[in-house]
Amino acid sequence: MSLEHLTQENFDEKTSKGTVLVDFFATWCGPCRMLSPILEQVADEVGEDIKLYKVDIDECLDIAKKFGVMSVPTMVVLKDGAEVQRLIGLRQKTQILDVLKK
Repeated sequence: MSLEHLTQENFDEKTSKGTVLVDFFATWCGPCRMLSPILEQVADEVGEDIKLYKVDIDECLDIAKKFGVMSVPTMVVLKDGAEVQRLIGLRQKTQILDVLKK
């Protein structure tokens, strides 16, 4: 399952309700490329309960600035639009699932 990429236009709409994990990434980032298949596995495991999205920091600089993203990959967990958790750097599937199940 490929994760949907968010844009400036649809970010607020897609992240305002429920629990959402947003992966801030860059196409030139090696750890980001390694994280993608892990996040696809996580998305398959959590199903429809938690939405997972990607944001390219080079294309959506304003969103990255809003969340203070200083390095990639950065994963931000939002609950009804408010940040509740942040993971910086490459993480394993079990670590991400542990955070999402809290």
